[in-house]
Amino acid sequence: MRLTKQAFARYKSGNNGLISKRPPASQELSAMLTLYGASIVTLMMLCYALESRSPWFTLAFAGSCLGSAAYGFLAGTWPFGVVETIWCLVALRKWHLARK
Repeated sequence: MRLTKQAFARYKSGNNGLISKRPPASQELSAMLTLYGASIVTLMMLCYALESRSPWFTLAFAGSCLGSAAYGFLAGTWPFGVVETIWCLVALRKWHLARK
């Protein structure tokens, strides 16, 4: 039995010509990270819009800023993570002053 170059390349790659129905793990992680980032930024904007209604929305805004900072660091955009951490501290101070 003689193997063609294409068949040998498929055999060598371990794919054997089968098409995987699942994306690679790196694509799944990237998609999950993108979904997390979009969700946390949406939550952050919602809390910011409702901030005048209650100090608890300010605290929620601070928490979502912290979550957004985590997204920034996980995505490899550390300047975004640093800025969001600072916004978290500013919001925590604003919440603390509003409770007095």
